[in-house]
Amino acid sequence: MTPAEQLPHIDEHSVEIEAPPAATWKALLRVAEGSFGSSRTARFARLLGCADTSSSGPRPLTEGSAFPGFHVEVAKPHSELALRGSHRFSDYALIFRLDESSAGRTRLRAETRAVFPGLKGATYKALVIGTRGHVLVTRRLLNAVKHRAEAARPRSPAQ
Repeated sequence: MTPAEQLPHIDEHSVEIEAPPAATWKALLRVAEGSFGSSRTARFARLLGCADTSSSGPRPLTEGSAFPGFHVEVAKPHSELALRGSHRFSDYALIFRLDESSAGRTRLRAETRAVFPGLKGATYKALVIGTRGHVLVTRRLLNAVKHRAEAARPRSPAQ
């Protein structure tokens, strides 16, 4: 069990993608970094007191890579990407798992794990998890991966 998996489970969301795991993996890496790697996200990460506030490490994303709010804890190509982070209100992880559901299709799951210590942590949890804002962001990420992966797949002449 990785350190990310030792955090309490919050939720899990998934999407079916009409693309193989290799294409889905490539799309996941681009969407993850593109979603969190902006200067606006870096400012927000500094405001929260995140451990990771800038992009660093190898590219494409692999163990040792970081971007605002997260560092890559596990990178098993075509299989699992575990992002871990912390700030003054929470220790958290976002774990993506890719499962080949049938020939040329992938089920992408996003599991959130987190702990919210103290009164400030409980307040932050109510704002992020309780308002369902986290659900909207996670689903947006999954759908962005889906659209990118499906757009990149080769088309047959009949399509």
